[in-house]
Formats: sequence, structure tokens, C-alpha cells
Amino acid sequence: MVNVKALTWPVGIIRITAVILSCLAFSLVASAGYVSSPYWAWCMFTWCFCFFFTFLILILEFTTLNEKLPFCWDNFTATFVMLASMMCQAACTIYPLFFACNICYRQIAASVMAALCAVTYYGEMRQKGFAEQNSSFFSKFPGKMKMVETFFPCLIFISLEKDQYFTSPGLQWCVAVYSLCFIFAVLIILITIADLTSIFPFCFDKLVLIYNVSALLLYMSAMVIWPLYTLHKGPINFIYPWLKLVVVTVMTVLNFIAYTLDTAYFIRRIFFVDNQ
Repeated sequence: MVNVKALTWPVGIIRITAVILSCLAFSLVASAGYVSSPYWAWCMFTWCFCFFFTFLILILEFTTLNEKLPFCWDNFTATFVMLASMMCQAACTIYPLFFACNICYRQIAASVMAALCAVTYYGEMRQKGFAEQNSSFFSKFPGKMKMVETFFPCLIFISLEKDQYFTSPGLQWCVAVYSLCFIFAVLIILITIADLTSIFPFCFDKLVLIYNVSALLLYMSAMVIWPLYTLHKGPINFIYPWLKLVVVTVMTVLNFIAYTLDTAYFIRRIFFVDNQ
């Protein structure tokens, strides 16, 4: 039994478009030649990841095999489309910034395909009424924040080089902050989507609030220490390594803002909304 509507409905058409655009993006980049850079690898992984899982979703819905899977299909697709939209947005920003030039026609074309691919995933979120109708964890504000809080460190990790922080205790502290907060945020996500919050003998939301406050303070220290130790001299000889330091700084600030919003949400939810 097949479900033709999986390909002909607006969401299906959007997914087919995303498959084509992501395929064009990584094909153009691959044809332009390999570049020994973590940013290049990240962009290629993003487009291949989005191509594979979008194509897989289309096949499973077309063959109705998604109905036989032992997990909530709507939660899976909602999580994927949000992750894919953020990854593609990052890739379509990073790739032209580091690898495109005025005469690099394949790179320019790949950048355009990447931007259109990001728009396509945002279009899928809008078409599905992601924010209003979907009941998955990642459709709600804390879920979105947790996704962001684990996504930004990924961009930080691919921007780090060992010789940048290995000899500096202050920068080692920052890397420890990024790593620890990433691990605990992932654990919170896994516990929540596995519906294991009820096994705790206390309010899980209060535990998340304690973590959020701790992560907020840790990121506050990293937000001060990292640029203080890395950006005060400006670019020396080559601007590329310095730009990577700037990326880490920007991602640190953005994640600090994410933790601030997340903390404010849980404070309101625990101390004001739940007590009414």
C-alpha cells in the first residue's frame, strides 16, 4: 500500500524540493574540489545529512512504513525539520563566507542552492503549522531552546583548534564550559523525548532550571574570558584563524542569550504559572 499524497501534498512537494536542492548543493561543492577545513566538512555533512533523511522520510511516508515504527513519527519529523533548518542556515552562511569569491562560480551556485534549501525547510515548518499544531517537545519553547543550546556548541567545536587553547588555562576553562553544557543539554533532551522525566523523585522542571542557571553563569564567564584572551590582538598574518575565533565568540554570546531566555521561561513557569 502506498500513500501518493505524501508526494503530492504541499509538504511532500517542499520535501522533494529540499532533496533536489541539498543534492545540488553538495554536488556543486564536491565538484569544486575537496578543501581541508572543518567548515567545509560541516557544510558537506549538513547537505548530505539533510538529503538522506528528507529522502528517507519521503520513502517511509510514501510506503506507509512510518506507521509501523515504534516511535512518534510526528515528533521525529518535527525534530528533523527544525534541526535541518538550523543546519542549512548555518551552512549557507559559513560556506560563502569562507569559500566563495567573485570568480568562484560553482561555489556561488552552491551558496545559492544552500540558501534556497534553508528557505525550503523553513517553508516546511510554516506549512505544517509547526509552532501551533505540533505537540512535540521541539515545537515548544523549551525544546527549541534546548535544540539551539546544543546546536551553537557544534559550531563552536568545529571552530576550535587545539593550539588555540592548549597552553591557556583560561581558554581551557571556556572549552570545558562548552563541553559540559553541551553534554548536559543533550542528556536533558534525551530524557525528555524518551518520556523519562517521571522517574525522578522530584520536579524535573526544577532540575532543568538549576542546570539553566548554572549554564548561564558558566557561559557568562566564557563570554568574558574567550574574547579577552583571543581577540585583543586582532588578526595576525592570516585572517582565517582569527575569523574562527570570532565565530566562537559570537556563538558564545548567542548561546548565553539562549540560556538567558530559557532560564527566564522556566522561572516564570515554575514560580508564577504553576502556582496560579
